[in-house]
Amino acid sequence: MNTNKKSLFALPDGKNMMFTFTLVSSLFLLWGICNGLIDTMDKHFQNELGLTKAQSANVQFAHYLGYFLMSLPAGVLASKLGWKGGIIAGLLIVAVGGFWFIPATHIQAAAQAGHVSATTAFIAYLCGVCAIATGLTFLETVANPYTTVLGPPEYAATRINLAQSANGIGWLVSPIIGSIFFYSKDAQGQNTGSQTLYIPYATIAVVVVVLAAIFYFAYVPDIKNEDDYHLDESRHGLRSIWSHQHFVLAVAAQFFYVAAQAGIFSFFINCMTSDKQTGFTMVPNIPGSWDSTMTNLAVHSGFLHKWLLGWFETNKAGILCISDKGAANLGTIAFACFLLGRLTGSWLLKKFSAHKVLGLFAVCNVVITFLVFCNLGWLSVVCVFLSYFFMSIMFPTIFALGIFGLGALTKKASSFIVMAIMGGAVLPKLMGHVADQYNMCRSFIVPLFCFVFIALYAWNWPKFSKAGSLHGVGTSNSH
Repeated sequence: MNTNKKSLFALPDGKNMMFTFTLVSSLFLLWGICNGLIDTMDKHFQNELGLTKAQSANVQFAHYLGYFLMSLPAGVLASKLGWKGGIIAGLLIVAVGGFWFIPATHIQAAAQAGHVSATTAFIAYLCGVCAIATGLTFLETVANPYTTVLGPPEYAATRINLAQSANGIGWLVSPIIGSIFFYSKDAQGQNTGSQTLYIPYATIAVVVVVLAAIFYFAYVPDIKNEDDYHLDESRHGLRSIWSHQHFVLAVAAQFFYVAAQAGIFSFFINCMTSDKQTGFTMVPNIPGSWDSTMTNLAVHSGFLHKWLLGWFETNKAGILCISDKGAANLGTIAFACFLLGRLTGSWLLKKFSAHKVLGLFAVCNVVITFLVFCNLGWLSVVCVFLSYFFMSIMFPTIFALGIFGLGALTKKASSFIVMAIMGGAVLPKLMGHVADQYNMCRSFIVPLFCFVFIALYAWNWPKFSKAGSLHGVGTSNSH
C-alpha cells in the first residue's frame, strides 16, 4: 500500500474501520454532554443550597470518585468481556445513573417541603452523579485505547483526538442544556432548576439504552494493540508496565490535567459572574446597552426567546453583571474554543510529533493561567476562554503517549490512566478553597502548576519512552 495514501482507519488486512470508529466516537459525544452538565451544575447548588465554592466542588468529587473506584474493575472486566462487552456494560450503567435523577428530584422536593434535609437531597444527586461516572469509566477505559487500534499505529494520536472532538461537541451543547434546565426562572422570577434538573439525565438514560442495542448488533472486532515492549511475553506484565517511565508519568500527567480541567470547567460560571458574598468579578463593568440589546433580541427571536432572555442582572452594588444563566450560555463559546483546539490539534498531530504538540499547548496554558492569576480585566477574561483551546488535546494525547507499545496489557494500563482522573475530585476543592479565601483569579495558581508538570512530561517523553516519537516516527518528520 502507498504509505502516502494510507487511510486513518485501514487495518493491515485492508478492512476499513471508519464506521466502527464513528460508532465509538458517539460514546465520546455522550460523556462530553455528561461531563459538561456536571461542570454547569456547581453554581446551581451554590445558589439552591447555600454552598461555598469548595463545598460545591463535591459534585466533581462524586463524579471523579466513580472513575477512581471503577477504573481497575472496568479494566479487568473489559479484558474479559472484550471491546464490545465493555462498551455495552458501560452504557447500561450510565442508564441506571440517569434514571436515578428522577427519584433524586422527588427527594429534592421533599427537602423543599421540610420533610428531609437539604443535605440529603444533595447526597441523592451526588449518588446519581457517581453512578453515571461509574458507567463512563467503562466507556473511557475501553473506547480510548480502542480508537488507537482502528487503523495504522502511527496515526493513533490523531484518531483518538478526532474521536475526542465528538467529546468537544458534547461539551459545546451541554452549557445550553444546563442554562435551560438548571438556571431558568418562572413568571415570578423563581429558579425552576430544582424541578427540571432531572430531564437531561432521564433523556440520556433512554438514549444510551438504544445505543447499547445498536452496539450489540454492530461489528466491533476485538483488535489487539501492538506489543512494542514485548510485555505479552512477560510473566509479570503488571510489574512490566510500571517499569516504563512513559506510562507511569502519563498516569501522573493525566491526574494533573484532569485536575486543571475540572477546576477551570466547574468554576467557569463563577469566573464570569459577580461573587454573591464579596462582590468580586473578573469581568469589568458591563455597559447597560448590552442588556438592552439582548432583551430586544429575545423579544424578536421566537423559539430562541427563552435562551436569550436573562443574560444580565444587577448585583447588590447596582452594577450590571453577567447572570448565572448568561455565564452558562457563555460556556458554549468556551467549549467552542475547546472543540476548535481539538480539531486544530488533530491536524497538527498529523504533521508533528504528539509529545511536541502536547508540550507546546501545555506551555501556552502555563502563560495563560498566569495572566488570569494577575487579574488583568478583559485580558484575564479572554485568557479563560483561551485555556479551553489549549487544554483540548491534552487528555487524549497523554493517553496515547502513555499506552504506547503496551500490547495486550493496554486495557489494564488504560484503567490506571483512567484512575488518574481522580485528580478532578481532589484539586478543584483546593482551587475552590483558594477562591473562597482570595478570589477566582488567584485560584488559577492551582491549574498553573498542573500545566507545568504536563509540559515537563511532554518535552521529556522521548527520554522516558526511549522512542523518537509516537510509534517511532521521526521527531523532525511529518507523518
